[in-house]
Amino acid sequence: MSGSTGRRITEKLSDDTLRGATGRGWADWFAVLDAWDATRRTHAEIAAYLGTEHRMGGWYTQSVTVGYEQERGLREVGRSSAGDWKTSGSRTLAAPPERVMAAFTEPVLRERWLPDVELSVRGLRPGRSLTAGFRDESGEPAGSVSVRLDALPDGRTRLGLGHGKLADAGAVARYKAFWKERLAVLKAVLEEQG
Repeated sequence: MSGSTGRRITEKLSDDTLRGATGRGWADWFAVLDAWDATRRTHAEIAAYLGTEHRMGGWYTQSVTVGYEQERGLREVGRSSAGDWKTSGSRTLAAPPERVMAAFTEPVLRERWLPDVELSVRGLRPGRSLTAGFRDESGEPAGSVSVRLDALPDGRTRLGLGHGKLADAGAVARYKAFWKERLAVLKAVLEEQG
């Protein structure tokens, strides 16, 4: 998806999905934010404006804010508002949150979908969230990982994963592809076990 500059606006959300959820597409939201002079505002101010004045939900608020900042050259893809490099991934899994969390915390299960890396758990809310240090297959520290789980009414779980404190844009691209592949394997592992 591209804006007027031809650059990719966001990696996370199609125009149709955004329009379906918020009533407006990317160009419409960019026009709203431009009229509000959002290029002169902070990330937090833009997100608060969308949430308060336009009653946008938190996930969409962040997606639109980041997409706007990227499109207007206020932020590079993969760079947070604080200036650090990060990437993310998500997946909906046919497993309860406790089973998904076990895939991160139980070494034998984790090895089936995330081999040759080390997670050192720093924070854990069972069935809800996890934060961990991350060492790549060479044993070198490679940032930190945060996992958030949301139980869905149909028994599935929505997993959101963030990988932050990365070295640069190259690491962002590498881990974006890495997590896309690994989360697909996680889905297969959890769903084959039922």
